[in-house]
Amino acid sequence: MIEWVTQTVGSAGPAGVFFLMFLENLFPPIPSELIMPLAGFAAAEGDMSLVAAILAGTAGSVIGNGVWYEVARGIGSKRIRPLVARYGRWFGVSGEDMDKAENTLRRHGPVALFFGRMLPAIRTLISIPAGLACITRPVFYLWTLVGGLLWVTVLAGAGYLLRDQYRKVEAAIEPLSYVVVAAVIGLYLWHLWRTRRTAR
Repeated sequence: MIEWVTQTVGSAGPAGVFFLMFLENLFPPIPSELIMPLAGFAAAEGDMSLVAAILAGTAGSVIGNGVWYEVARGIGSKRIRPLVARYGRWFGVSGEDMDKAENTLRRHGPVALFFGRMLPAIRTLISIPAGLACITRPVFYLWTLVGGLLWVTVLAGAGYLLRDQYRKVEAAIEPLSYVVVAAVIGLYLWHLWRTRRTAR
């Protein structure tokens, strides 16, 4: 994957950064922790402007997240609820859980969207409940933009400053990414166990 990302950034410049960050937000296994430091390194080598790299990465992130948000918003919570009522017990999700999630997003949407952009896996998945909860488009896109811009700037800036040691950024962040993902999976499994136990 590293070789493909390197070739794409090297051959396509900011357009390649945009394309990769767009994909990163559709398919989380493509990590921004690799893409943006590499773009920063390319900027340090004079292959592109650092500002252009940051803007391209941010645009790709916002549009990629927008796809999931618009799809979820188009489906809507009302269409999902019958499926949750019928199959939700297999996933530990109930109508009450959906109510809580939607109410939390409506109350704390900006905070969740802002910090969610900096967490692996979460930065993509949070767009779905935001769409289902019909978080307003101005709120969703504004805070997705602000959080995404900060995250992309930090990663690209680190790659720019480290130059040919940009891969240290990925090496430093990757363990934390696994911890966060493991915590999310652990919370889900605990919630699934608790839900089934309550049902019994």
